[in-house]
Amino acid sequence: MAGGENVFLFVPNVIGYVRVALLAAAFCLMPRQPGPAAACYGLAGLLDAVDGHAARLLGQGTRFGALLDMLTDRCATMGLLLQLALLYPPAAPLFQLSTALDVASHWLHLHSTALRGGQSHKSVGAGGNRLLRLYYSSRTLLFLLCAGNEGFYCSLYLVHFSEGPPVLPGRLGLFRAALWLCAPAAAAKAALNLLQLLAAARDVAALDAAERAKRG
Repeated sequence: MAGGENVFLFVPNVIGYVRVALLAAAFCLMPRQPGPAAACYGLAGLLDAVDGHAARLLGQGTRFGALLDMLTDRCATMGLLLQLALLYPPAAPLFQLSTALDVASHWLHLHSTALRGGQSHKSVGAGGNRLLRLYYSSRTLLFLLCAGNEGFYCSLYLVHFSEGPPVLPGRLGLFRAALWLCAPAAAAKAALNLLQLLAAARDVAALDAAERAKRG
């Protein structure tokens, strides 16, 4: 940047670019190479936790980095759900609805936060929804639900190709076991997305009402 630091080259943002590259590779590999595809997708997910730690450790937290992180997360989930819609055609409407809810809830939440003067989409004020405030303020809960949600969809993707190494000989494969184990987290994440959408819509409507009242 002219006369200052180059935000684009901050370490957390560089990690973000690596995530984008890994996801692009995963999407290209998904139709026929499930192992390498899952490895690239999983590594991109792990780096999602690393960039936040790097930002705090190095004092390189930026609005650009926060937006890059959220957009990468949304595009990652959307790309995987699109692949699942191709692999499981009868369930395609469910994957479409899940994609729409994920994108819409985060988009409206981001804009409502900006309109209220928040510094990040993770900023939920004291007057905000309690569950959303807990979700965004607890790094452990945030990680568990996001990891469980991604684990559910990744396991569903892998199960299409193989049950995975046996967990119980002749009965249950690793991928299917992970699918069932992660299902509650995926359901909770979907419920939180719906809650986030409704809360953001309420907040924007309240701002509209307040502005109209001032005018008159």
